[in-house]
Amino acid sequence: MTSTLEQLRTGQLAGTQRLTLACGLTEFPREIFGLSDTLEILDLSGNALSSLPDDLPRLTNLRTIFCSNNQFAELPEVLGQCMKLSMVGFKANRIRKVSGASLPPNLRWLILTDNEVEALPPEIGNCTRLQKLMLAGNQLRTLPVELAACSHLELIRLAANRLTELPLWVASLPRLSWLAYAGNPFNDRLEARAMTDTPVADIPWEALDLQHRLGEGASGVIHRAELRVEYPADSDATQPVAVKLFKGAVTSDGLPHCEMAACIAAGPHPNLIPVLGKIKGHPTGAHGLVMELIDPQLRNLAGPPSLESCTRDIYDLGTRFDLTSALSVAHGIASAAWHLHQQGIMHGDLYAHNILHGGQGQALMGDFGAASFYATGDQALANALQRLEVRAFGCLLEELLDRCDAQGSAQRSLAVLASLKNDCLDEQAGDRPLFGEIVITLAALRDSRRDEATSA
Repeated sequence: MTSTLEQLRTGQLAGTQRLTLACGLTEFPREIFGLSDTLEILDLSGNALSSLPDDLPRLTNLRTIFCSNNQFAELPEVLGQCMKLSMVGFKANRIRKVSGASLPPNLRWLILTDNEVEALPPEIGNCTRLQKLMLAGNQLRTLPVELAACSHLELIRLAANRLTELPLWVASLPRLSWLAYAGNPFNDRLEARAMTDTPVADIPWEALDLQHRLGEGASGVIHRAELRVEYPADSDATQPVAVKLFKGAVTSDGLPHCEMAACIAAGPHPNLIPVLGKIKGHPTGAHGLVMELIDPQLRNLAGPPSLESCTRDIYDLGTRFDLTSALSVAHGIASAAWHLHQQGIMHGDLYAHNILHGGQGQALMGDFGAASFYATGDQALANALQRLEVRAFGCLLEELLDRCDAQGSAQRSLAVLASLKNDCLDEQAGDRPLFGEIVITLAALRDSRRDEATSA
């Protein structure tokens, strides 16, 4: 909830742990220091700030600071003196300079999306607790080799920069599970080829009748629509579809046109949402996809990570799976991921919150906003990226197992699943299985459970 300066100045916010102020601020309100004993989360996004006070460390309990959509030209060095600060968010400013002094010692989550950052300081290698690094939409040309020391890194967003290569050591980080790098010069040719080599129908905007909104994400808005199907004998026939209209701006994951290219290049698979075509002739020139309308009973398997969980999804309390459903979800998603990697596509965001679930094991993997292309002929890179994504699948498998109810003979299957999960999470990336092996293991377990049910 957004507060006001009047509430702050009159003491109405005494004792608060979270403060949000968005009121055209050009200077840091000194009254905030009246909350120094309790304030943990400070959100000053959507103002006109360009600096923070030198005595910011007086907020001794500050753990999270958001200053997105302001006018900072550099990441304030005073942040590095805030001992408890673990999450720093400065999205959509004008930040060009990031010095080593600006990095807090307990940093877990750094958001610098949509700025002008040209280089990361070598001191980032000292941030040994860093788990999440959001750098999409900047001007990075290289990555400091010191970043390889950040062994707790699990998610990195590098899309829409000026990188001339993706260092192989990035994919070998022991806990890295979610990576996005589309929209960089080293990958331009692959992305362009994906758009030209994959045949997809052009669907005229005039053939679509947009109806109510189904949802909205960082990259676009999804509507239910009716597609007029032209038959010689019945020109009024329509087909219900979903239409995703892309916003066009850089997101925390990457660029919308890269997402569209990945959706199209993915091709058909039972656990992916079918793409029917791309929109042609939108009145404002917006890009869009027409997709098959899925069953409205399908729901997200989980919610996205919280500030506390950082990289792990949040499930509704009481969420449970029987073993048959858990196996079906796991096999379907592993199969979809295997299919994508055969096309040279890394999903980049293999998470439960991007999986639609029908309750009986049916599962669809969606949201290609973080997808990246790679050359399948480069075997070393291809295997490294696939094993990186296998770790993300291992996290999903762990979450399913933690919520799986099974008894009796099912314990044997659970033991095999637990062993597979451990293999997928192995911190020696080269020791993880590939998705082809995972699919075979899960298919055998699924078939075994069906045989047991039939014999019973």
